[in-house]
Amino acid sequence: MRKKVLFFLIVCSVFVGHSQKVKSAFKTGEFLKYRISYSNWFNAGTATLEVKETSNNGKSAFHVLGYGKTTGVTSWFFKVEDDYQTYFYKNNLLPYRFIRKINEGGYTKDKEIHFHQNSNKATVKSFKKNTEEIYSTHNNVQDMLSTLYYLRSQDFSKMKPGDEVVLTMFFDEKNYPFKLRFLGTETIKTKFGKVASAKFRPLVQAGRVFKAKESITVWVSNDQNKIPLRIKADLAVGSLRADLDQYKGLANPFPMIFD
Repeated sequence: MRKKVLFFLIVCSVFVGHSQKVKSAFKTGEFLKYRISYSNWFNAGTATLEVKETSNNGKSAFHVLGYGKTTGVTSWFFKVEDDYQTYFYKNNLLPYRFIRKINEGGYTKDKEIHFHQNSNKATVKSFKKNTEEIYSTHNNVQDMLSTLYYLRSQDFSKMKPGDEVVLTMFFDEKNYPFKLRFLGTETIKTKFGKVASAKFRPLVQAGRVFKAKESITVWVSNDQNKIPLRIKADLAVGSLRADLDQYKGLANPFPMIFD
């Protein structure tokens, strides 16, 4: 069963954004941890995101590490270990390197992408197949993980319910457009208290894994951090939910709502 569930939950959290940049939503040292449960019944796994500092060709950059794994009973019958890493420049938030190393129930990938943003090309290395090929990309393309941080740096305060955002990501050997619909705002209960959130719905391909085209809902903190708070995905059988379980090193205050 080749579900990229843990990764997809992380990716779903990225789809928030608009066209005008605002105060920095993240900084070096930010760490987010998520608890993933199946059908709101038992723990299925954890996922973490960590922002580090780096540089490339004399330019300041971020290095983000994303890691997901199954835990407990889930790992007995479907073990997942996903390692995603992105490197992108601070000045324009465009990626120049992306690492994807996954093992999902025996289904494995070990790839590295080097982006050549000036020429709209990408060099894809497959360590599993021992190949290296060059592909065309779209202008200002993002990778699976850099998209999260690029969109968190945008202003979605002027969006109205029904507004949609379309971006392009490149992974493996293809360019993928993603469409997101803004649903409105909602106050939700979290482990840390009540938090004002912005609610989004990524439009995904219905099929063997997901129940319908609009089966995923994402709640993002409606503040300057734009932290993914909760992601819920209705599957063909049951549902998956990821909730923020730990955070530190935020760039801005994280306001709670008190009755």
